[in-house]
Amino acid sequence: MSEVKNSIFSKAFWDSLLFTQNKWHQHGVLVHTLRVLYYTLKHKDYKMLAAALLHDIGKPFSAFKKDQEDWDYDEWSFTDHEERSYQIIKNWPFVSDYTKNLVRYHYLIRDMKKSKKEDLPRYAKKKEIWETLDADFKEDLERFLKYDDLGKGKKRRD
Repeated sequence: MSEVKNSIFSKAFWDSLLFTQNKWHQHGVLVHTLRVLYYTLKHKDYKMLAAALLHDIGKPFSAFKKDQEDWDYDEWSFTDHEERSYQIIKNWPFVSDYTKNLVRYHYLIRDMKKSKKEDLPRYAKKKEIWETLDADFKEDLERFLKYDDLGKGKKRRD
């Protein structure tokens, strides 16, 4: 998990929550989350509603400037934000294990694709996690990834 631990009083926290994420997101975390919630509702995937609401809860706490591109475009990176989100909710007794796991692994498919090209040790670790998941949950992850992508809006730049 990323060592970044933004305070709720930090610029990174509020800017990423309300205004700016990165080139893949048109909106800040809050609007993105509401859009993911909307698409989950629109597709009547009610069992995923809590995950839609909580999947990026850790992003503002983990926002940081990773490289020159982040500085040039005044954007944020969110390495391992899904694990941070999971760590926040893992002991909440009113959240189901299904929701906790969907939050924890919602980026797994994309992370495997990305790390297969860039970081083979990370890919092996992510692939090992993938292999422990049952087929129904894998299908749910693929469907949730679609809602997450729809929630991003149009790309601002490539």
